[in-house]
Amino acid sequence: MSWLVGSLGVFLLGALACLGTVGRPRWTRLFGPAVTVAGALLGLVPAIRALAGGPVAAGQYPWSMPFGSLAVALDPLSALFALPILLLSALAAVFGAEYLRPEATRKELATSWFWYNLLVGSMLLVVVARNAVLFLLAWEAMSLASFFLVIFEHERESVRHAGWIYLVATHLGTAFLLVLFSLLGRQGETLDFASFSSAVLTPGMAGVLFLLALVGFGTKAGFVPLHVWLPEAHPAAPSHVSAVMSGVMIKTGIYGLLRVLTFLGPPPAWWGWTMVAVGIVSGVLGVLFALAQHDLKRLLAYHSVENVGIIALGLGVGLLGLSYGRPVVAFLGLAGGLLHVVNHAVFKGLLFLAAGAALRGAGTRELDRLGGLLRRLPVTGATFLVGSAAICGLPPLNGFVSELLVYLGALGLLAGRPHLPASAAAAGVATVGGLALIGGLAVACFCKACGVVFLGEPRYPEAAPAREGGWAMRLPLLILAGLCLAIGLGGPLLIGLLAPAVGVVAGGLLDIRPGAIWATETLGTATAAMAGLLGLAGLLALVRHRLLRARPVSETVTWDCGYAAPTARMQYTASSFAEPLTRLFGALLRTHRRASLPNGLFPASASFASETPDLYRERLYRPAFSGIDGVLARFRWLQHGRLNLYVLSVVAALLILLAWGVR
Repeated sequence: MSWLVGSLGVFLLGALACLGTVGRPRWTRLFGPAVTVAGALLGLVPAIRALAGGPVAAGQYPWSMPFGSLAVALDPLSALFALPILLLSALAAVFGAEYLRPEATRKELATSWFWYNLLVGSMLLVVVARNAVLFLLAWEAMSLASFFLVIFEHERESVRHAGWIYLVATHLGTAFLLVLFSLLGRQGETLDFASFSSAVLTPGMAGVLFLLALVGFGTKAGFVPLHVWLPEAHPAAPSHVSAVMSGVMIKTGIYGLLRVLTFLGPPPAWWGWTMVAVGIVSGVLGVLFALAQHDLKRLLAYHSVENVGIIALGLGVGLLGLSYGRPVVAFLGLAGGLLHVVNHAVFKGLLFLAAGAALRGAGTRELDRLGGLLRRLPVTGATFLVGSAAICGLPPLNGFVSELLVYLGALGLLAGRPHLPASAAAAGVATVGGLALIGGLAVACFCKACGVVFLGEPRYPEAAPAREGGWAMRLPLLILAGLCLAIGLGGPLLIGLLAPAVGVVAGGLLDIRPGAIWATETLGTATAAMAGLLGLAGLLALVRHRLLRARPVSETVTWDCGYAAPTARMQYTASSFAEPLTRLFGALLRTHRRASLPNGLFPASASFASETPDLYRERLYRPAFSGIDGVLARFRWLQHGRLNLYVLSVVAALLILLAWGVR
């Protein structure tokens, strides 16, 4: 327990110490990341121990807060979320030390590192808290710290706008969590999680609590239609912060939902169906909106929506397995969802950091202004390609393993007939179809991203002089890319680490050991096949090298289609690459197109532009908030500026409350 407390202490006290480096940019650049790395190293020790089957680290300390207690514990479920939080945050901090160096001449970075370390410490406290008051305080600290990191470039109006959207969204979600924990704790005298687990709930109340948790935590996770803050905030934040927010912060919403499920007892089938529906909608719409984006970081932000959809699909399959008493299906679904939590942290952290390196090198993140960066940023380009293949679920990388488990769980629902109802088979069909569509669209999207950004020639002058960052930016990329391959080939070994966390979520409702055994054997076969393919590819590469070693090899331009003087602007743009798919799904995307078509035999100019605003932001939230603003505007007459009348209003309200309380 001392390791965990020490880690929390380093993050919180180190964050305060960062403020002592104000005015000393060199010390700030070294001390801020050093605090993160030190706190992460301390926290990784108990997290790895808990996943390896060690005893649960728990402690409770005196606290005078009403209904609150400083109760913390690190069980396998908490450890599974703490591990990527600590690892990715440390790597992103090392990256950020060099990434933020140019900002030191115009900004004070000490406050940025204060908020960064507070964010990491509060995320760790969220996953180890065992009291609702402590959990909500850590949750609020996490939200506020990330808000101040999002508005790092607050001098830009778009950044301030994104920050306010995020702040409003996160507090709306917190309002649902306040109601959730109030209802959970209404039967006892304490808000400790241990008392929630022993509460007796009616099926109707359990369903209400599940929906409150789905909305409250789903806002942070980015489930559609609660996702609108995510594509605004992630592009606005510095890239190392975007990596942490997208890679691990949104997963605290998944953690909170899973933790609440352990309080609610056996899940009915409609909970699983709800998660499957949320997963399909989030996954498909997330990847479709990503496909239509022109901003690289905004594209990656929508892919976070897609991947939390895949996680929701896995959890939905797992809940259906628990509901129908199918231990193998339950294990495969839950293990696939939990493993995708870890995998998404790895490859999405890699992609955001690589996008940040490209942004720092080229000076823009606009897709149609980039090109040819692979020759100028070889490490960044190669690692971005690895992350792209991983997020598309391609073997032998980590995204393939977690999606394979979800696929197998869904097929288990299909194979359960006639012992399972038709609705279970329908859920299996929906999951398999949804995953297949998501995967195909993801491949198209990252073919666009990799091809437009890293291949070809620079489309505009700013991309031409781009050059690779220093070791502090390259090393995290290489480590994360290596983890993508290591997890992909180490699937059978991971099952033993996932099983204790799955057991916490299952809560003893089923014996998950048959599922763990079956998954280990299946992943062993898949891993052997992937290793064989890698070996064959290596052998072919060696043969090719030997055959060409004694022969002259020359390079020339690709076929230029008969153009006498081709230019870089004749290459495919991001818009033109995605045009067939965006038109196919035009009813969902509602893309706005503006074109000035060529006219006459010798046209002087022509232009085309497209924009795909978020459907839910434009059709749901903007009208709703505009209506609320219109109603509240009618009460502006109360803002008259007379302090004596304000005080009189407060006194009148207190008298009314006092009279009501006496009655």
